[in-house]
Amino acid sequence: MKLKLWMTWAALSVWCYLASGLCGEDFNDLLPSTESAPKTRLVYQYLQGQAERALQRRNERFEKLDTAEAIQAYQQEQRKFFQTQLGGFPERTPLESRVVGKLAGDGYTIEKVVFASQPNHHVTANMYLPETAPPYPCVVVASGHSRTAKAADYNQRFGIIMAKNGMAALVYDPIGQGERSMILNAAGEAKHNSTTAEHFQIGVGSILLGTNTARYRVWDAMRAIDYAQSREDVIAARIGFTGCSGGGTVTSYVMALDDRVRCAAPACYLTTFGQLISSIGPQDAEQNIYGQIRFGMDHPDYVLMRAPQPTIISCTTNDYFGVEGVWQNFRQAKRIYTRLGYGERVGLVEGDGNHGVPLGNLNAIMRWMRRWLLDQDDAACTDQFVTRTPEELQCTPAGQVLQLAGEISVYELNARRQRSYEKQRAQFAKLDPSKQRRRMRQLLNMSAEETLPKLAVTEVGSVRREGQRCDKVIYQAPDQLPIPAVVCHPRQNQRRVCLYVSGQGKQAALQDRQLQERLADGQIVVAVDLPGIGETRDDRANAALGDWKNFYVAYLLGKPYVGLRAEVILQLAQRLEKDFPDQPVELVATGEAATAALHAAALSDHFTRVELKDALESWVPIVSAIETENQLVNTIHGVLGHYDLPRLTELHGNVHYVKQAKSTDK
Repeated sequence: MKLKLWMTWAALSVWCYLASGLCGEDFNDLLPSTESAPKTRLVYQYLQGQAERALQRRNERFEKLDTAEAIQAYQQEQRKFFQTQLGGFPERTPLESRVVGKLAGDGYTIEKVVFASQPNHHVTANMYLPETAPPYPCVVVASGHSRTAKAADYNQRFGIIMAKNGMAALVYDPIGQGERSMILNAAGEAKHNSTTAEHFQIGVGSILLGTNTARYRVWDAMRAIDYAQSREDVIAARIGFTGCSGGGTVTSYVMALDDRVRCAAPACYLTTFGQLISSIGPQDAEQNIYGQIRFGMDHPDYVLMRAPQPTIISCTTNDYFGVEGVWQNFRQAKRIYTRLGYGERVGLVEGDGNHGVPLGNLNAIMRWMRRWLLDQDDAACTDQFVTRTPEELQCTPAGQVLQLAGEISVYELNARRQRSYEKQRAQFAKLDPSKQRRRMRQLLNMSAEETLPKLAVTEVGSVRREGQRCDKVIYQAPDQLPIPAVVCHPRQNQRRVCLYVSGQGKQAALQDRQLQERLADGQIVVAVDLPGIGETRDDRANAALGDWKNFYVAYLLGKPYVGLRAEVILQLAQRLEKDFPDQPVELVATGEAATAALHAAALSDHFTRVELKDALESWVPIVSAIETENQLVNTIHGVLGHYDLPRLTELHGNVHYVKQAKSTDK
């Protein structure tokens, strides 16, 4: 026992002695950084450049849409791509709708409605009905990201103004909002005030299944149309759709995909990706469709896909969805509608103020709906709205659908989809390893290794202490991101090379006791910052989602972040084999860098041994985890339809986990 304690103390003493020469050194100063070009936005700017080039190609194609036949072919291609990227839709099952209460208003009534968009997965809604004799057209209203959803004042105003002007309005709760929170606290109430937090968390698991938070939101919207059309007091052929912000997103999607939407009014969402990425950047999970920029599907295409059906775009002058992009969007739509002979069917209203639907915009949307759904264009402005409390509009006994007997959440729907992929993963595992690797590269959108640009190396400084030499270097290939690194040489007996990619960056790696022990053992250690880690960590990253802005630009480009980082690791391996010939290379990765490292190892024969610390060992728990921390960057679109992480460890054959991955379920 004493001998064991002495050995532990001795090893610790050696580590402290070796590390003392590096602890005071700043290794995060390798890359230049200015106020106009901060290195924390380096990855974003690199991806932004790729996005701009892809959008330019899309715009060049748009300019060639000069005939009705070309436009129709474009619409069909866009729709097919869009629906595929959402992961398709479930089968239509019985709505099992019921009216659970009624309220009297001034010139209208409100019915409280519950229906099932999928079996045991319910939607809560309020149906605003005029006092005039039925049947009526119906305007479906999708909520923006408001905690109270259908009960938010602006959504109530949508319902009231339509009902007071001769149209029914169905205002429903989306997932994660109102009475449909998917994450409840111990008291059975919504855990988060932020509704986008739920949508992002749902998105993490959905990506792994080849789908998106948007799939659930679009399907609920389509089933809301089903419900409206099922009513005898609604004119089934006269359906409108509107919503603001996140509701504007859903409106844009549904109007593009569902021909039943006769008239649409998306508010405070539509712009262009060029405008969005150059300003506030990508937004919520459902507002990013995998690979859409690479494919050539921009915001204007949501309008173009439905041309020439009536559409009005609502915006505000000071919205954070930049108004310049809105007008660019509208101009493209106007040109296409005019070429089809229906230029009058697309419009735009710009109101003063910030993000939202000011009164002038609200009245314009109402009159647009009357024009195309009632064939009337004579309504006066409505400016009186008496709204109600969320409790008054509540449809379920406890205020949350998850409190209903037998109710299932989106997380369970995702878990069921994951289980349905088990046979596919088993079949994938039986493929020849070369075929497995080829499919992996396709999912990662990675180039063949022999075509990867070669890294050049630039030394920017050196530190010598206690017999060690640590060279500060920057690896970079032409037109690619710079990779800051520190190459540490031991005192003597250089043997083997260790490529060390820490999820916390090279500065943290150099303080790792294990790294110092490798140096003491005579290994050359190369500690690097992968894109979005260390020096290039985006200053907008957070604990729950990690480097989410960069992730979603890459996602829009059809480039999984895992693939982007894995390519860098392979390029580094090639460079190290050139710099240190005949020296075996080992790979060590920690935290969020581990998933990319495991892929790089499984796709190549560069690494004799792989060691992973605090690494994710399987994606399966992520799918049904209610909340995750920093796992978005480790997702690959649709990967669980092919393989899980254990498949990679088997492909490499010499992977060692230092300790169990942290739980993703809080």
